[in-house]
Formats: sequence, C-alpha cells, structure tokens
Amino acid sequence: MRNEQDARRARRAFLWVWGTVAAIKLLVAMRLPPFVDEAFYWQEGRHLALAYSDLPGLTAWLARLGTAVAGTNVFGLRWPFLLLGAALPWLVVRIARQACAPVDGDRTGDVFAWQAGLLAVLLPLGGTLGLLALPDVPMAFATLLCVDAGARMLRKVDPAAALELAAGLAIGALSHYRFAAVVAVGFIAFLAFPRGRHVLKDVRTWVALAIGAIAWTPLIVWNLDNAEAGLRFQLVDRHPWNFHFDGAWFFVVQAVLATPLLFAAMAHAAVRGWHGQGADRHQARYFALIGGGTVVAFCLLGFFADNERVSFHWTLAGLYALLPLVPATLAQWPRGWRRATWVLAAAGLVAMLGYYVVVSSPAARARFAAAKWYPANFAGWDALADAVRDERAKLPRETRIVADNFKVGAELGFALDTPDIAVLPHRLNALHGRAPQLDVWKLLAHDRASLGDQPLLLVVGASEVRYRELLRHYHALCDLLGPLPPPRVVNIDHGRQRFLLFRMPAQKQSGECTAPAMAYIDAPLAKARVSRDFEAAGWAFKDGVGIARVEVTLDGQVVGVADYGQQHVGIRGFWRESNDPQHPYVAWTARVRAGSVSPGLHWLGLRLTGRDGSVEQWPEQPLRIVD
Repeated sequence: MRNEQDARRARRAFLWVWGTVAAIKLLVAMRLPPFVDEAFYWQEGRHLALAYSDLPGLTAWLARLGTAVAGTNVFGLRWPFLLLGAALPWLVVRIARQACAPVDGDRTGDVFAWQAGLLAVLLPLGGTLGLLALPDVPMAFATLLCVDAGARMLRKVDPAAALELAAGLAIGALSHYRFAAVVAVGFIAFLAFPRGRHVLKDVRTWVALAIGAIAWTPLIVWNLDNAEAGLRFQLVDRHPWNFHFDGAWFFVVQAVLATPLLFAAMAHAAVRGWHGQGADRHQARYFALIGGGTVVAFCLLGFFADNERVSFHWTLAGLYALLPLVPATLAQWPRGWRRATWVLAAAGLVAMLGYYVVVSSPAARARFAAAKWYPANFAGWDALADAVRDERAKLPRETRIVADNFKVGAELGFALDTPDIAVLPHRLNALHGRAPQLDVWKLLAHDRASLGDQPLLLVVGASEVRYRELLRHYHALCDLLGPLPPPRVVNIDHGRQRFLLFRMPAQKQSGECTAPAMAYIDAPLAKARVSRDFEAAGWAFKDGVGIARVEVTLDGQVVGVADYGQQHVGIRGFWRESNDPQHPYVAWTARVRAGSVSPGLHWLGLRLTGRDGSVEQWPEQPLRIVD
C-alpha cells in the first residue's frame, strides 16, 4: 500500500510539473524572437529538399509543416518542436517503467519511473528542449525511441520493438550528422555483453538497422552532389583536430548545466549500471553503456573539436539515456542529498527558463547590453525588419534587398516572409557551414552583376564583424558594390546590436571608397564612475569624405560638442586602409556637463556628422555618475 501511495504521489508531481513547464514554454515560445539558426531552418523549409549543407532534412520539414499550419510566425515555426519536446519526459517514463518492472506487486518501479520522467522535465537543457526549432529536439526524440526499443529487445526481440528501433534510427538519421555517434555508441553497447550480442544475431534487428542506414541516403547523395561540403564542414572545417586544454571546461560546463548534484547522480548511476545493479542487470548495463558512453565520448571529443561555437548540448542524448537509472541511485543517497539534488535541478530549470523570459523582453535585454552574455542572436530583428519595411516603401518597387551575411538574410526573410534574400560573401557564411547551401539556392552573390541591374537596399550587420576587421569589411563592400552612400543606422540596445541600411544605385559606381564612420571613446572607460562634469576624449574618421562634427550624447541627448581635428598619428598606423582625407587630425576632446541628471547608470555615446551631410549615431557605452 505504501508503494502504491508513493507511486500516485510521484505521478501527480510529474503531471503538475510537466504541465506547468509545458505551459510556460508555450507562452515564452510565442514571445521569444527567432534565434538565427531557427530562421535559417525556416528558410530551408521554404526551399524543400531531402538534405541541406548543414543538416539532413527533418528540421526544415518540421519548420515548413509548422508555418504551413499556423503561419510564418514564431509559434508556427516552433509548435512541432514544442510537441516533440513535451513528449520526451513521457518516453523517459516509459523506458524507466520497463527498466524497473514491478516484482510481486512491488510498485517501487512505478515510483522510479515517474521520478525519472520528472527528472527529464527538470534537467535544465532537457526541460527547455522544444522551446526553439532546433535539430536537437527530433534527435533527442529519436535517441529515446532507440533506447526504448533496445531495452525492449533485451527482454524479447519482436516486430514491434524492431519497428520502433527502425523508426528511431530513421528519425535520428534525418535529424543531424551527430546522431551517427549515438548509433556507434549504441552498437558498441550491444556488443559489450552476451545478451546484447544475442539481440544482434536476430534478423529483425538487422532489418531495423538497414532501414536506419537507408535514412542516411539523402545526406550522402547531397554530399556526393556538392563536393562533400557538408561532411567537410562537420568533420574537418569546423574542428582543429589538435589537442587543446579548453576541453577540460566541457566537463565543468556539463556539470553546471545539468546541475552538479544531478550530474554526479548520473555518473553514480552509470557506475552502478555498469556493475549490473538494477531491477534488470542487462538493461542497467545497457543504459549505463549507451548513456555514459555517449557523454564520455563527447566530453573527450571536446579536447580536439570545435570550441568556438556552442557544443554544450552535444551530450544531451547520453544524459537522457542515463535518467532511467538515476532514481534508484538517488534512493541510495542520504535524504538531505536527495532533496538537495531535486531542489538544485528545479533551480537550474527555473534559471534556464528565466533566461529565455529575459531574452524575450526588449526592455530586459537592453539592461544587459554591456554584459558578455548579451543574446545578440535573439536581439533586434523586429526593429531591423521595421526599418527595412520603411526604407522599402520609399524606394522603387524593383529594389532588391541584399544582406551582407546569412544571419541578416535569414532573419529578415522570416520577418518579411521572403525566403530569397540575396547574401554577400562573409566569413560567417562559411563559419556556420551555410555558404554551400546559399550557393545551391543561387542566393550567394559573388559580384555586383549577379544581383541584376536594379537598385539595392543593402543591409549590413555591423555588430557581426570584429571591430578591428570592420573597416576592412566596409572596403570589401566597396570593392563589390561601389562606394557606400550615407547609411541609415539602426541601433538596438544602445548599439550593442547595430545594422546599417544603404540605398545602392542600379549600377556599380566607380570612385574612392566611402564608408560609414569609425569612432572610439578612449575616456572615460566603459563602466567608469565619473562626476557630473567630466572630460571625454577619443577619435573618429569617415573614409572618403571625413568628419565635420562630433557631438557627445548622454542617454541619447546631445550634451556637448567635441573639439574635433586634433592630431593622433597612431590611428592611421593601425587603420592602414583608411582613406579619410583628414588623417592624422582625427582625435577629439570634450567637456561633458551632465547637469541635473540623477546619479546612477547612464549611457555615453557620439553623434557623428560627415562632410557629406550624413549623421550616424555611434554605439553607447555605460558609465555611472556619482554625486
């Protein structure tokens, strides 16, 4: 009777938490701006194909399905992924219930099953899965289908289990290149002990494996048709394949994101499972091998692989596979440690959901404009789209929108429901493996002639380029399209996210490169504490025409005019390609009188007027005024 009551309580807790989290995710998903990768998957979905340069086809197909049903908006894009994400904890419950089957009326297995499902909801990365339209969602779904099928086949190989395995393998193959690692670890897990090897001797197992292998065909064919561009990016271009100690941080990040105590419980569960400790020793060993093996493999890979882009989610498939073992392991821990594990996991999920709530609020994002973790990939796309709509209304109907990188092209395309925005060559296109796909769509413009004889609205993501490389980027745009006219500047969150809009003529113009202004505030430093009256100093130049006036702003309001034109020989020495005719007289100083503004955080900026009449608002930096 006691176990039956515990099982009911565990089930009730799971249902309440699962329902609450699902509702929160739905609300946040309807407000959260589209992440850059989501926008590109939407664009892929509008160019339906069996496979793409960066991924197999399933993520794009789901994005297409979602928007076909609910329209081109963030809910339409995400609802299929929300459904799959909501199903994951239920799959964990199903798997754990098989692993902890009741014996002689003992309902402890039911308690552990519902607890495992609850842990799947609370696991910070897992609990937020489905909030974004990303390939990790169907890949996690496929992994759990395969884990469930494997656990069933360890008990008895039957057609239903083989069919589930085939479905999981096929969905995984259509989700991501990375699923190949899950397949490899799973195969090794079956080879590692006699019962698993017995399963591999059954012809139904091999039929399922064959179906899973066939599902890789579209990706293989795409690579054969495109000089292995996708494989080279995934396996060669993005990875240094040299040992680097940064991989040690991968373990730390995994422990923090899974929450340390839950991560320790998973490690303990893997060790216990390896030694066959569980309701079914064959299944316990199987979960330990496939879950622990996947986590360890990706953690070791971190010492040799790409450490520039986000990779902390790689181990998620392995963590899910370990969850069915964790409740029985926690039952061996002291009561205080068990409670701390649950509380810390819940706090981790709240923190992750809280992050997305902050990101979905423009006001909250602006408060963190100076923070290192500023969510640039979520920020500013709606304001940019509004500016583009406004500019396009003033231009001839035949004007073509051109983006300087795939991020701007995909996000603008999603906002304007225009999937064919041309994109210029940019390091980001290659860095993220999107250049080959843009080439396939004939959207990568290598020269002005490929854009046609029509006016252009060029949209440049200035904040996507490292500042020391920004002037070189402007000159590359001049080489490609001709001198750049005065831009319309779109600053979001004090300029942390910055876009420039140029009205380009129908024909490429000749002449010396004119470019947007470049500037810097040397003093006061960002986040400095200053009095109401303080000295400011820096430099500014504008290639092709020069600077006529520099004004200092505080919270967007002009508070002083700088003394511009002072000598600074070091600027030309660093920016060697600059052709501003005023070099080396490009420095400025100003006396700023803040007047009656309240003490506290304020934003210092510049308004730069060029000799061609252009006015550009420079990004602001924070400072604190003290009495």
